[in-house]
Amino acid sequence: MKSTPAPRRRRLSRRPERRRKKPPQTPAEGEGDPEFIKRQDQKRSDLDEQLKEYISEWRKQRSKEEDELKKLKEKQAKRKISRAEEEQKMAQRKKEEEERRVREAEEKKQREIEEKRMRLEEAEKKRQAMLQAMKDKDKKGPNFTIAKKDAGLGLSSAAMERNKTKEQLEEEKKISLSFRIKPLAIEGFGEAKLREKAQELWELIVKLETEKYDLEERQKRQDYDLKELKERQKQQLRHKALKKGLDPEALTGKYPPKIQVASKYERRVDTRSYDDKKKLFEGGWDAITKDSNEKIWNEKKEQYTGRQKSKLPKWFGERPGKKAGEPETPEGEEDAKADEDIVEDDEEVEEEVVEEEDEEAEEDEEEEEEEEEEEEEEEEEEEEEEEEEEEEEE
Repeated sequence: MKSTPAPRRRRLSRRPERRRKKPPQTPAEGEGDPEFIKRQDQKRSDLDEQLKEYISEWRKQRSKEEDELKKLKEKQAKRKISRAEEEQKMAQRKKEEEERRVREAEEKKQREIEEKRMRLEEAEKKRQAMLQAMKDKDKKGPNFTIAKKDAGLGLSSAAMERNKTKEQLEEEKKISLSFRIKPLAIEGFGEAKLREKAQELWELIVKLETEKYDLEERQKRQDYDLKELKERQKQQLRHKALKKGLDPEALTGKYPPKIQVASKYERRVDTRSYDDKKKLFEGGWDAITKDSNEKIWNEKKEQYTGRQKSKLPKWFGERPGKKAGEPETPEGEEDAKADEDIVEDDEEVEEEVVEEEDEEAEEDEEEEEEEEEEEEEEEEEEEEEEEEEEEEEE
């Protein structure tokens, strides 16, 4: 970094200061003119009046703004008061609404409790009447009854009992016990009366215990009868399955037996035997290639067996392979036969090449047609699967 030079100190001159002479002042133009002074005074007075007008106008504007501000503040205060009153009314209305809702909920709850109490009382009366009828009735005949389903909600009474919550069951228990267990009015009783009351309660306990024992025995008998009925039903289902040619336990399980359909796209039962099903998997590409190879082999065999046999040329005046007793062949016939054999062989080779090309073209066309058919079948299967999925979703 560059160092800044230190400021130089001003030397004080020891010379005495020289007094500069001021230039002589000349009088201003028109200072002594009375008309000029009058005009200046008039200007000042005009400026003062204009300033007074501005000040008065500003004060009027200011007073108007203050009045408007005051009115706005008053309006805001009134609006605050009215809003507070409205909020108070709204809070009061909400409070009344909440109280009314709570009161209605309480009344509804009380009504439901009363209705439950009435229903339980009626059920208790029916139970007592049924017990009395059971006592009076002869015990012969089937001792079980089949309960009908409740047609109102589509649920049986047992299902409705299972769907109840713990709180509902506790509440129903309290309600049922409230009129089953009557309070003891023993105030002011003497010793004799208390003994009589205790004896009465003891007799009631003995009676209830006997009824409980009878009901338990009845339940055991009913369980035994139900087991017997289920066993009979199983035997009937086994006989039914054997008649239909199924497994004996096919109809006794939780789910019905599986039905073997002919196709997953056709809801039709498959009645084909094992041999018929086995034939479905026979054939195919192996059978086609086998048939084509057999055909070519037979054609080649026929060509080979139907060929003209050419004799070997003579070697030192004797034909090799000549058997004893065969006639001699003329000299010119051998060459002619050899030329004919060559021409026939060439024609046969050309025919074989043409036939092979035709067969390859036909095989290619068949493969293309099979591929197109397979693609069409796959597309149809995909469309049917999509339709089935849409139907299932609907």
